[in-house]
Amino acid sequence: MSSDIVIVERDGRIAVITLNRPERLNAISRETISRVQAAMDDLEADDEIAVVIIRGAGRAFSSGMDLKDDAAAGITGVDAWRIVLEEDLAFLMRFWDFPKPTIAVVHGFCLAAACELAMCCDITIAEEGTYFGEPELKFGSVITAMLMPWLTGPKIAKELLLGADDRVTAERALEIGLVNRVVPKGEGMTVARGIAARMAVMDDDAVRLTKQAINRAFETMGLKEALRANLDLAIEIEAMETPSRKRFKEIAKAEGLKAALAWRESRLNGDDG
Repeated sequence: MSSDIVIVERDGRIAVITLNRPERLNAISRETISRVQAAMDDLEADDEIAVVIIRGAGRAFSSGMDLKDDAAAGITGVDAWRIVLEEDLAFLMRFWDFPKPTIAVVHGFCLAAACELAMCCDITIAEEGTYFGEPELKFGSVITAMLMPWLTGPKIAKELLLGADDRVTAERALEIGLVNRVVPKGEGMTVARGIAARMAVMDDDAVRLTKQAINRAFETMGLKEALRANLDLAIEIEAMETPSRKRFKEIAKAEGLKAALAWRESRLNGDDG
């Protein structure tokens, strides 16, 4: 595998984007966002490409946004957080809004923003053993793209998001509507390529307009307006520095990110540290 953090491969009418930071479980950094956005621009302009698949190298699809990246940036205040979170939302929704079909192939862990990215794709293929979830509330952080209620309904979304459940199995993800299929380990790309190949023989304009029609059905019901409202609340939460988020940052600065993550998990066992 190349040392490049984002790899783009073309195979006939199908393009594959690989998140390639396996040593960090493909945590999504600012550079990752920039590189993926540039790749999507190129693929949108390439008339030969009909379908885009995104996957992760190594042990996981992705653990979500790079916490070290955000900590190092020292972001404070409403205006600064608005810039960052608007960039994050635009990155995630690029896959929803992309005029060509997008397919996520996930394995290992698909957490936080990575879970949102998978939901933004048109099709999500999960390999057995994958864990989904959005653990942001464990340390007072925010959910940038509030798509889960639209896929699962409010009862399930509240259970998973308010409880910060990050051990949702692939099988349950299928049951509640987060993914399209669960396949054996190692077979995700084979299945995704089969789906992509079927889409790629259709007329491009018909596929584009049909995807647009499906998306508009949800947008007419208020999806985009709801996402913008959630973004405003997310900015407010980040800017006000919740007690748990403050403590998380303090531990990360003094003892490192691994210690901060351990503290985060310990809170669920009744130990506030």
